Amino acid sequence: MTTAATLAPPVRPATEARSSLPWWAALLAGAAAFSGNGAATLNGDEIATISAASRSIGGLWELARHIDGHFLPYYLFMHVWSMAGTSELWLRLPSALAVAVAAGFLVDLGRRVHSSRAGLVGAAVFALLPSVSYYGAFARSYAFAAAAVILSFWALHRAVERRDARGWVTYGIAVALVCCTHLFAVLTLPAHLALARRDLLARMLAALAAGCVPAAVLGLVGYGERHAISWIPQRGPEVLLKFPKMAAGTTAAGVLLFAVALAGAALLWPRARGWAAALLGWLVLPPVLLLAVSHLLTPVYVDRYLFVTAPALALLAGVAVAALPRFGTAAGVALALLVAGISVPDHVAVREENGRFENIPWALRVIKAQRDDAIVYGQSQLRAGFEYYADSRMPADVLKAGDAPAPDGFAYPERPDVAAALEGRDRVWVVWRGTKQDGLADDGLSRVAEVRRAGFEPAWAKHSADLPGLTVALFTR
Repeated sequence: MTTAATLAPPVRPATEARSSLPWWAALLAGAAAFSGNGAATLNGDEIATISAASRSIGGLWELARHIDGHFLPYYLFMHVWSMAGTSELWLRLPSALAVAVAAGFLVDLGRRVHSSRAGLVGAAVFALLPSVSYYGAFARSYAFAAAAVILSFWALHRAVERRDARGWVTYGIAVALVCCTHLFAVLTLPAHLALARRDLLARMLAALAAGCVPAAVLGLVGYGERHAISWIPQRGPEVLLKFPKMAAGTTAAGVLLFAVALAGAALLWPRARGWAAALLGWLVLPPVLLLAVSHLLTPVYVDRYLFVTAPALALLAGVAVAALPRFGTAAGVALALLVAGISVPDHVAVREENGRFENIPWALRVIKAQRDDAIVYGQSQLRAGFEYYADSRMPADVLKAGDAPAPDGFAYPERPDVAAALEGRDRVWVVWRGTKQDGLADDGLSRVAEVRRAGFEPAWAKHSADLPGLTVALFTR
């Protein structure tokens, strides 16, 4: 337990008045995220969002009973949102808005914990991270999760400061939002316990427990559907060395900010020990806990599940420069410019057409279909992405057996006899997610093997630039 003295917020200068959230910073962060929204093409996860959102409420419930149950709150939101359209910009706009909200609350959280300067620098660094540009232009719930986590820490500070029932109710609601945005965002919540003290413990634990009810429900659902993430390999402790890169979206800025963030926690410790521990726990506990879950239950360590730590990385860096006795403003500007400068190649990369590593328009340009050509998908769920981007010149989809995906997943029903479906065809285009070797090896994809058994051999194959990427191959008799 920490003492009351260590939890007390630092004394601020009289000139540092409590103002409304600096929405200009929020707009800047939202604009930075939105700037990449229309450049990179949708990837498989985002196509899955479209597939889920386009179903009826009953269809969504049926899907959640078999796969992606922990995404049900986000899918319900996107079900309503997508009624107005399914363009790339429109689908990704909610994530950009979530980044804007996250930056706004991050500024005020920094002001509450240390100073306005700390909040402003932290929000600026946050907005300039390549990871924020990536997930702020991504039609999944990761930006929502980051915003909800910031809100939970903000609400906790407010509850401790106000000491009334309304503050704890707000905190409980914020925790519930964390649980509903992404299941593994709850790994940030143990850091809240660094702020527990005897006179607040009962109310804090009650609000925390009430807010975690959705996590308990979604966690049980997710555990029952763990077959859906059987593709995740087991990771060892060495994966933690890549954590700074994951949080920032780039190696150089990640390592730099991680070192500055540790200094920020050390500088905050004498003034607000509880908050120093809480912010540091927010940063370092999720990857350690996610790795522990992977080894105790089932492999779940995926980099994108840890995007919720990026705000802590930025805020602690902001605290570090704001704590400088002189030239704090200049140091904050310099840090933001340095992060922006060394991150330029990564910002460019996430805004390229292949910025999501699954470039379906590229694959469509590679396919030069002739009359009577057929197409076979190595993974059935790829069909949805190709139908999203395709034009009328597509080869005949000879295996397709229904216009809607299966109610219990994202794959489409297909004809079982590949040889019969390809009868009378001399050329077939085969597309799969992964490298050439993934499909053409003797123990490769079963669909590719079935095309070969039907009497076809690969004439040539091309793979997109990044992994896992897409492979397009032409098979002929």
